Amino acid sequence: MTDSSKTGASPFSFKPYQETGGEEYMNSAQLKHFETILKNWKAELMHEVDRTVHHMQDDASNFPDPNDRASQESEFSLELRTRDRERRLIKKIDEALKEIESGDYGYCESCGIEIGIRRLEARPTATLCIDCKTLDEIREKQMG
Repeated sequence: MTDSSKTGASPFSFKPYQETGGEEYMNSAQLKHFETILKNWKAELMHEVDRTVHHMQDDASNFPDPNDRASQESEFSLELRTRDRERRLIKKIDEALKEIESGDYGYCESCGIEIGIRRLEARPTATLCIDCKTLDEIREKQMG
């Protein structure tokens, strides 16, 4: 497992977008910037899925020792849980790419204001502005 998959950080680097004065929010250059980030992130996640499949096929052994078998099953289980989280992330990436196509990307789905370039670079799949996300987390804490 790579360090980036442990931290949940994007597994690739990109040059932060440099805004120019008076530039319109979510113009074609910004949308292209985020489309590239999202597609690269998805490609890296898909690579990890392929790696896991090959690893599980190559390393699947029927160990005579129950402890060895249990260790292997535990390792596979952990890897499958990680891939399941990444599968959900790929779904969010696909949704963000659809929002780019429809022109809705970069705007809060709750209040409609701009999410912001830096927040989107930190979390390209963000659908809420920082204020709405904070309120959402407070509600979540109170409920559960």
